[in-house]
Amino acid sequence: MFAGAAVIAFTGVAVAHHSFAMFDQEHPVEVTGVVKEYKYTSPHSFIILEIKDKDGASEAWNLEGGSPSALARDGWTSKSLKPGDELKLTIEPLRSGAPGGAWNVNKIKFKDGQPIVATH
Repeated sequence: MFAGAAVIAFTGVAVAHHSFAMFDQEHPVEVTGVVKEYKYTSPHSFIILEIKDKDGASEAWNLEGGSPSALARDGWTSKSLKPGDELKLTIEPLRSGAPGGAWNVNKIKFKDGQPIVATH
């Protein structure tokens, strides 16, 4: 009985977590923009990045990152980014073409080239 309950509980957790199949991992793109909001939340963090196109029109992109626990292992905190920070990063864009994508700590820096988190 206990084993059955454990299987059901585990299955619920596995189903609740989504895959990253919605992101085009084979065609990454480099983007530059200004942080509107940084959400250091579980299960995934988010950066809302204001990106300007060639004509100067801007659009908010919703960029999904790792969990706070994974980010913390790389030295990130809830204060690592603030509104107004200018970033340059390589993302895996949404397959749908919507303004968004996935990011990871290895492919993100401030626009001036400085790392987000100081290395030791």
